[in-house]
Amino acid sequence: MSTTKVNIEPRVSELRRGWGWLLALGILFVILGCLGMGMVVGLTLASMLFLGVLLIIAGCSQFVDVFKAKQWKAVAWHALIAALYIVGGCLIIYDPFLASALITALLAAVLIIIGLTRFIMAIRLKGSPGWGWLLLAGIIAIILGLMILMHWPISGLWVIGLFIAIEMIVDGWTYIFLALSLRRA
Repeated sequence: MSTTKVNIEPRVSELRRGWGWLLALGILFVILGCLGMGMVVGLTLASMLFLGVLLIIAGCSQFVDVFKAKQWKAVAWHALIAALYIVGGCLIIYDPFLASALITALLAAVLIIIGLTRFIMAIRLKGSPGWGWLLLAGIIAIILGLMILMHWPISGLWVIGLFIAIEMIVDGWTYIFLALSLRRA
């Protein structure tokens, strides 16, 4: 037991020294997330353009690898995948709003499927500890997916940006609370 304390204590003291930076990062994330909430359409557009650029870079990188691996049996398939990455990236950059609408529809479908899966799991686990929380999570996921689809394709303009902004706010508060707990440790 004392060896565990010895191994953990230096890490905690290192983290404790950087609590201020972690706190500042958390505050920055909360501010950026709140700003993002005020411009979810712009955040959606920026994230789609960023995705398009990443796909083009990935496709070009794969093409470089194609020329390095000319002897490989699957080189033609590798080149096709690289081309698809580039074409996909170009299409996203050409019409980022269409891309966000399609990704939002896919996200809504995934939420509904996850919600149904959780709902079925909860019914199968009925009576077990925590089964009600699983049921609630399933119902919420189904409702979120249906709400997104009910407003589709317009929801494609704001859902992705909203999710990114919420994620930044949650991350920010997580860092803030972690920093404060490290300070007290």
